[in-house]
Amino acid sequence: MTTAVLGAGAGGLAATVELTRAGVDVRLWNRNPARLDAHRESGIHYTGVFGEGSVRPAGMTSDLAEAISGVDAIVVCLPSVVHPQLFADLAALAPAVPIILNPGHTGGALHLRHVFTAAGVPLPPVVEFSTLTYIGRVQGGVVSIGGRAARVTAGALPGGGAALDRAATLFPGVVAAPDVLASSLANVNLVLHPPGAVLSVAWMEATGGDFRFYVDAMTPSVVRVINAYDAERLAVAAAFGHQLSTLMEEMAALGSVDIDAAKRGDTGAAIRGGVANSTIKAPDSLQHRYYQEDFGFGVLPFVELAAIAGVPVPTAGALLQIGATLTDTGLLTRGLTAERLGITGLTRDELISMVRD
Repeated sequence: MTTAVLGAGAGGLAATVELTRAGVDVRLWNRNPARLDAHRESGIHYTGVFGEGSVRPAGMTSDLAEAISGVDAIVVCLPSVVHPQLFADLAALAPAVPIILNPGHTGGALHLRHVFTAAGVPLPPVVEFSTLTYIGRVQGGVVSIGGRAARVTAGALPGGGAALDRAATLFPGVVAAPDVLASSLANVNLVLHPPGAVLSVAWMEATGGDFRFYVDAMTPSVVRVINAYDAERLAVAAAFGHQLSTLMEEMAALGSVDIDAAKRGDTGAAIRGGVANSTIKAPDSLQHRYYQEDFGFGVLPFVELAAIAGVPVPTAGALLQIGATLTDTGLLTRGLTAERLGITGLTRDELISMVRD
């Protein structure tokens, strides 16, 4: 099996490590060739949950057409802020093989569908993961893989069964969701990052992010906002016919929280006690993805989906407005609006029909 992995950040490198170790021929692509140059001579060095070592993918290229030519599947491991350009480039090449968004963030599959449809290109089988399958960071050219999700929710667009099957083969632990609304709303970062990012912003600017985001920033007040926000997420999911796991249940399945505290329902202690995230520093500026990605490509599409569902989400709305003000108001127009999701003017029933039929 030959698989193209798009993205040479922590997620793409971790996926390349796991897939190559499993015997998959990986063709690693990154738009910036400098990201690949660091690994051309000696391969990809890794530490963490897969042990310590190095792997050499079957190929590395900055040519997207070369990367996806003749492959059996395409795995996208990139931040959603670069999805608009990538999806447009993929649509121009019109691939017919399964596309796996690892992760899809919130609305990733709908976004890809809209880009392909607008370009008049047949949609290949598409599946999105609710979250990245890894917790990782790249330091000194080495990818440190601190965690690997034991379970990840995956939703396919209609006709995407082949993508779901391929995803389950490549990434053990995939659990099928009824549709991409369920997978998009199961995105833990949608709820986990924005409250802490907004409420610790002064601390971040004063120290340059010199504190542990998942430990020091998870104060009782932040946790109360997280819990209120999570209740809104579950209510929106229920309006679309889905009974999703709570944030704590989802993170426990991913292996990123303290299990005992999660079972007690103590959100703060569970997040602070998670080993995989325990050393991760806070954002160092407003350019960090916790601001630039998680608001425009997380909170914004969530608020758009909530509006179609007819569910009030005051906590999410407040976070979105403050996040947009902190960064710049263009965030609300650059992100995943209803128009970019291809769902403008749809009723709840029409949207459900679109993602299921």
